[in-house]
Amino acid sequence: MNTLPNRSIDISSEMTSFTREQIRAYFHQTSDLYESLFEALNSEESYYIKPINLRHPLIFYYGHTHTFFINKLILAGLITERVHPQFESMFAVGVDEMGWDDVNDKNYDWPTPTAVKAYRAKVRQVVDQLIMSMPLTPTIDWESPWWPILMGIEHERIHLETSSVLIRQHDIRNVQPSANWRPCQLVNSIAPANSLVPIPAFDSVLNKSPKHYGWDNEYGLSNVQCPGFQAAKYLTSNAEFLRFVEDDGYQADQYWPEEGLAWKRYSHAEHPEFWVKDGLNWKLRLMTEEIVMPWNWPVEVNYHEAKAFCLWMASQSGQSVRLPTENEWYSLYAHAGLSDEHLRSGKHANLYLDHYASACPVDAFAHGELYDVVGNAWQWTETPIYPYDGFKVHPLYDDFTTPTFDGRHNLIKGGSWISTGNEALKSARYAFRRHFFQHAGFRYIVTDTPIENNASHYESDKQLSEYAEFHYGDSYFGVPNFPKALSDFAEKQMQGKPRKTALDLGCATGRASFELAQHFDHVTGIDFSARFIGLALKLAQQGILRYTMVNEGDLVGYQERSLRELKLDHVGHKVDFWQGDACNLKPQFTGYDFVLAANLIDRLYSPRQFLADIHQRLNIGGVLMITSPYTWLEEHTPKEEWLGGFKQDGENVTTLDGLKAVLGKHFKLMQEPTKIPFVIRETRHKFQHSLSEVTLWERVL
Repeated sequence: MNTLPNRSIDISSEMTSFTREQIRAYFHQTSDLYESLFEALNSEESYYIKPINLRHPLIFYYGHTHTFFINKLILAGLITERVHPQFESMFAVGVDEMGWDDVNDKNYDWPTPTAVKAYRAKVRQVVDQLIMSMPLTPTIDWESPWWPILMGIEHERIHLETSSVLIRQHDIRNVQPSANWRPCQLVNSIAPANSLVPIPAFDSVLNKSPKHYGWDNEYGLSNVQCPGFQAAKYLTSNAEFLRFVEDDGYQADQYWPEEGLAWKRYSHAEHPEFWVKDGLNWKLRLMTEEIVMPWNWPVEVNYHEAKAFCLWMASQSGQSVRLPTENEWYSLYAHAGLSDEHLRSGKHANLYLDHYASACPVDAFAHGELYDVVGNAWQWTETPIYPYDGFKVHPLYDDFTTPTFDGRHNLIKGGSWISTGNEALKSARYAFRRHFFQHAGFRYIVTDTPIENNASHYESDKQLSEYAEFHYGDSYFGVPNFPKALSDFAEKQMQGKPRKTALDLGCATGRASFELAQHFDHVTGIDFSARFIGLALKLAQQGILRYTMVNEGDLVGYQERSLRELKLDHVGHKVDFWQGDACNLKPQFTGYDFVLAANLIDRLYSPRQFLADIHQRLNIGGVLMITSPYTWLEEHTPKEEWLGGFKQDGENVTTLDGLKAVLGKHFKLMQEPTKIPFVIRETRHKFQHSLSEVTLWERVL
């Protein structure tokens, strides 16, 4: 068994010594390592100062990784009690500049680092108890109760890296050196001259092994024939990139495609982010200090800068210079003769934190004819992340990958000095917005092979497409569009009542939010699913939606819908969408005149908690509208949480009975329930026809 630290656990049946103690040790090591990262902050104030405006302050990330454990364990049904509901709402969402990420500090009353540390200790106890008590099976897969444990661990290892980048972006006045995070001391003013290495054609066949934990985007099948090309022997060094800077590459717009040019003009960049001008000389900003420029280390830049360098080099050399694609990186990996097993078994790369808390010289780690095929710095690719054939979303984390299938997140490959666990595996597929900074550089290649285009013009996720059609598509069997019917019904019931703000909880892909915006000054749509929210946001921003519909088998049809044709284009500015947990909403979502919970309560993990708290979101006299077909299923809601659909003391208890019992303290039922039908299209020949019972409740207390 490999005893080197920071390696992901082998979870296959081949591992006969696999134990719960091993998982617990991996969990503790991860948590301790992550906490040690924050030793780099030199004061409490440093926790609350944003390193960059697009992200939360570091106090958020300090709490986020353990909040993730609790939220996923509740979702998985492994625990039922929260550790700290306020923290588990505050620290849940806001990490990637998505449209639903709320990074407005006015909405947060951040706790102290001491309070967060105490919270993390309590979460550790919860996870420890699960690890030591759950039955241990020979293997762990997606369906295993152990999967969310590993998910939480690997998620924290991702943030070990991303938080280290934010610390590096902090003002130097806010950080301090740490004994646990010592950078490389091998600094040289002379970098090795780069050269080109021929890389033969390669058939890239990817089908992830079950040996280690993986994220959803790693699974599925990819089979690509990759033609030969020439690749730079080394990652591009600071010295090599200096030629571009000194040739006024940042001022020459012709090297910057449209998106990169917009970023350059916005940022006013004149050199790499981590370069610091010191009179006539340069320094390099590391995580906790500035050092004399190590010209023989890899330059660390975003995608736009790497792309501009390649275009500049092409103009200088007359060759077709560009970044490699994902599959071309796999060609490099194969040519170097690398494997996960080889890299896990020894210190063969600046990877796994085996050597330094920084990059190191580009000629320190040879991988065959090449250097740093893995490790030292991530390598930008030309490939926007896309799903492999057979891609499936893991139900516990639907917003890990799918929001990045937007053509704006490019893959980085190979890992950096701080990449550990899953990140360090060949199969890892991490993608970032092209203007983001990571510990990432690049290797250029020379080839005439065009860049493959894997982006899908149409939304093809089956569930998402069904909801898109349900909300924005055709009507079937004479049944009116359900979200519109709910909005029309609500508008009639709200006559004479204030109609300033409305909250659409469980908004899915957002049609009811748009419809309500015709009658309210502003509407907030919230859904647990980032996939749904992403589609609603796309429609609000672009006004158009394209998706596939299954006809039969593998045959699909194509649909295009617009807000204009639905006569909703005039209300898009009145709607905003957020990801959130209806059972644990953030405090800023309050003061509404109307709340819609459409087909929501029988899909919540704790409908009783939701109903007990919902009055706090409504103004006195405000109206709560609940619709549901009352389809209670234990896969969504533990039976003890059902509001109805069971016998108690020999008597039938209906959901309406349960609603009256829970809501009676703060609400009065405004009228007798009514029923509104809806139809969901699955295929051209299969439809679901249901009745949703509608109840209206006025807040009186």
